[in-house]
Amino acid sequence: MLTAFARAFKTPDLRKKLLFTLGIMVLFRLGAHVPVPGVDYRNVQMCMDQTKSGQGLFGLVNMFSGGALLQITIFALGIMPYITASIILQLLTVVIPRLEALKKEGQSGQAKITQYTRYLTVALAVLQGTGLVATARSGALFGGCTVGNQIVPNQSIFTTVVMVVTMTAGTCLIMWLGELITDRGIGNGMSILMFTSIAAGFPTALWAIKLQGNLMGGWLEFSLVILCGLAMVALVVFVEQAQRRIPVQYAKRMIGRRSYGGTSTYIPLKVNQAGVIPVIFASSLLYIPALLVQFTGSKADWAEWIQRNLVKGDHPIYMVTYFLLIVFFAFFYVAISFNPEEVADNMKKYGGFIPGIRAGRPTAEYLSYVLNRITWPGSLYLGLIALVPTVALVTLNANQNFPFGGTSILIIVGVGLETVKQIESQLQQRNYEGFLR
Repeated sequence: MLTAFARAFKTPDLRKKLLFTLGIMVLFRLGAHVPVPGVDYRNVQMCMDQTKSGQGLFGLVNMFSGGALLQITIFALGIMPYITASIILQLLTVVIPRLEALKKEGQSGQAKITQYTRYLTVALAVLQGTGLVATARSGALFGGCTVGNQIVPNQSIFTTVVMVVTMTAGTCLIMWLGELITDRGIGNGMSILMFTSIAAGFPTALWAIKLQGNLMGGWLEFSLVILCGLAMVALVVFVEQAQRRIPVQYAKRMIGRRSYGGTSTYIPLKVNQAGVIPVIFASSLLYIPALLVQFTGSKADWAEWIQRNLVKGDHPIYMVTYFLLIVFFAFFYVAISFNPEEVADNMKKYGGFIPGIRAGRPTAEYLSYVLNRITWPGSLYLGLIALVPTVALVTLNANQNFPFGGTSILIIVGVGLETVKQIESQLQQRNYEGFLR
C-alpha cells in the first residue's frame, strides 16, 4: 500500500490533485479558527474550559464543523446546512413531480437540482446562523458558564446582522471549496471536508480520555480505546463493503447487423443501503425536544421529564428511543432512495431479467423482498454503532463526542474507502497496481 501511495505521488497529474485536495483541507481548517466579528474570544475560551454542556445539545453540528460551532468562528455552521439541504431536496424529489422529472433528465436536470440545493443551503445558513447568534447572546450556548451572556458584548442589530452574514458567507465558501475538490481534486469534495472536520476532533478526544483515566496514568484506558477503535473500523469496513448481488442476464438483440446484449451482470444491494443518513435523522429529531425546553424555559412537568429522560444520552429511555428511530429511518430512507418498480421497468425495457424470476411486477416484488431482508441487519448494525458513544460515556466517563462510534466512525470509514477507491482507479488507468494486490 505504501508503494502505491508513492506511485500516486510520482504521477504528475495525480500528485497535483492530491496536493490540491490537501491544500483545500488546510485552508478549511484555518477558517475554523477565525472568530466571527463581535464575539469576545476570551469569554468563549473561558466558557469552553468551564463547561461542556453545550456539546450535549449541539454536539452533532459541532462535530460536523470540526469544533468551530462552539468557538463561534466564520466556519461555525460548517457543512451542516448543505447536508440538510441535500437531504431535503432528495426527499422532495420523491414528492414533487417537477423535481422527479429533473432527476430523470440526466446531467442537465441534476445541475438544476444542484442549483436549488445551493439556494436552500444559503437560506438554511441564514436561519441557523440567526439561531446560533440568539443562543450565544442569551448565554444558553454554554449552560452554567459565568460569563455565558458576555460572549457577544455588543448586542446591537448591526452587530447581529454582521455575525449572521459572516457565518452565511463562511458556509458558502465551504460549499465552493467542496465543489473545487470535486472538480480538481480527488473524491467528493463535500465528503472530504466532512471527513476533515470529524478527523480534526480525534486527537483532542483521545487525549481527553487519557487525562480522565485512572489506571497507569490513563494509558491503559487510552490503549483500550485505540483497540476498540481498530475493532470498530474493521467491523464498519466489513459491513460497508458487504452486498447482496442479484444476478441479471440480458437477452441478445439484433439491431441491424450487430448483436447486442447476451451479457450477465448483477445488481449490488448493500447491507447498509441507507448509509449514515438514519443516524443523522434520529440525532436531529432527538435534539428538537431539548431545544424546545431550552428556548421556552418552561418548568412544567413535561419539560422536566424531557430534561430527565431525553437530554442525557446515558438514560435508558434515550438509548431505546435513539435505537428505534435509527431502525425506522433506515427502512424509511431505503424505501424512498431505491425504487424496485423503476429498476424492474428499466430491466424489462432493455431485455434484462433475473434468472428464475419473471420480468415486470414479479421482479419488483423479489427486489423489494430481498431489500427488506438485508435492511434488517443493516439497520440493527447502525443502531449498535450509534450507541457506542453512549456506552463509552457510562464506562469510560468520556464526553459525548467519543471518537470511535456513531456518525463519526461511519463517515470516516465511508469517505476513506471511497477516496481510496478513486485513487486506486486512477492508478489502474495508468497501468499501475492498486492499493489491494
